[in-house]
Amino acid sequence: MDKFWEGTAAKLADRFGAAAGPALVFWVCGALAWVRGHGRLTDPAGPAARGLAWLAARPGPVQITILLAVLAAVIASAVVVQQLTLPVLRLLEGYWPARIERLTRALANRHATAARSDVDAWQELAPRMLADGAQPGDRAELRRFQTLDRRIRRRPAHPVQMMPTRLGNVLRAAETRSVDKYGLDIVAVWPHLWLVLPEQTRTELAASRLRLDAAVAACIWTVAYLLFTPWTLWALLALPAVVLVHRVWLVRRAEHYADLVETTADLYRAHLYRHLDWPLPTSPREEKATGRAVTSFLVRGSDSSTPLYRRPEDDSTAQRALPATDVWTQRR
Repeated sequence: MDKFWEGTAAKLADRFGAAAGPALVFWVCGALAWVRGHGRLTDPAGPAARGLAWLAARPGPVQITILLAVLAAVIASAVVVQQLTLPVLRLLEGYWPARIERLTRALANRHATAARSDVDAWQELAPRMLADGAQPGDRAELRRFQTLDRRIRRRPAHPVQMMPTRLGNVLRAAETRSVDKYGLDIVAVWPHLWLVLPEQTRTELAASRLRLDAAVAACIWTVAYLLFTPWTLWALLALPAVVLVHRVWLVRRAEHYADLVETTADLYRAHLYRHLDWPLPTSPREEKATGRAVTSFLVRGSDSSTPLYRRPEDDSTAQRALPATDVWTQRR
């Protein structure tokens, strides 16, 4: 699904604006850090004043050329960070090299253990919280139940699907829940489902994905600011800043995007079945078989004689069913 989003940006201008803004802020802060490391900013003999004086003494065409070169450098850095967004997102999710598989598995097992503990605690509270007419007398108990419910929702249902990071589990849960509920692999069929979605839904999904990518880019820019540490120790503030961006901004945007992906499968899977002329399921149990069959059909194809497609009536049949006046109007 990440490759799909990489190739389906909403608008080039929007993406450029979202990337160029942080790049400009980064380089302005970098220039201030460099000046800070070479004397006071207000020093008339300092590097900033000398640089501005030198630029002012150049001819107009030279000034314009220099400014365009600076702008090109800013744009180039924005493009580089934009290209790094997907690989960095994959790393933050927990798709790590095979040579550290032991660490990956250990962290994933830790999340799986926490998930089992949360499920056990949830099941202990559920009979009292979900019973008809239940009136929880302990508000703290109700808050704990709601917290457990949110944490369980943000993890995959099966331990083997667990990722080593919180962000990875948030996105993996959204990618696998449609398989658990409907038998439909949302990742495998996403390009097909995307083409049958209403325009408003596609716009909202694309905007949410752009916000997620922007949060990843913010992490990259924040970490990159550590490169200015030799000129100013203030750059070390990037360390707590990147933790804050990751925990508060990035994870929350991932949760919003994950909710939209899951909701898309909930609301529009039947659109996919209809466009494939696939018979609609008549029960939740039958739907799981239908979802598995559609996934297999779209990924690998099939030469099976079942199920029978539900083709719409052809034009000639539809015309015979029309009143004579409607047929005459069509022929005109």
